[in-house]
Amino acid sequence: MKVSVRTGVQRTMMVVLVAGALAIAPAGSASAAPTHSASVSASRVAPAAKPVIKTFANCTAMHKVYKGGVAKSGVKYNKVNGKNKAFKIKPAISTALYNANKKMDRDKDGIACEKG
Repeated sequence: MKVSVRTGVQRTMMVVLVAGALAIAPAGSASAAPTHSASVSASRVAPAAKPVIKTFANCTAMHKVYKGGVAKSGVKYNKVNGKNKAFKIKPAISTALYNANKKMDRDKDGIACEKG
């Protein structure tokens, strides 16, 4: 039997939701089945912390943290006069960080504060 990835993910999410509901249920609930808190607590998933997106005042401030600037994901080359050039210093790849500092991408090539 072939199971798609999507079906597997849906089943996993259902297990997590059911386990979360069991963990939240009050202790005096009328259910006849005993709850096993050890197995439920092992399946809890902590939400991922959101990364802090910093907005820089200018390219000099950005270069202190990111030497080659910041590029949105999918950018492979630095475009100079319509031609693809290799990076002198590879930029950090982060779409969220690029979007926060988009004003510093003067040539609109997807890289803010690139060097070279």
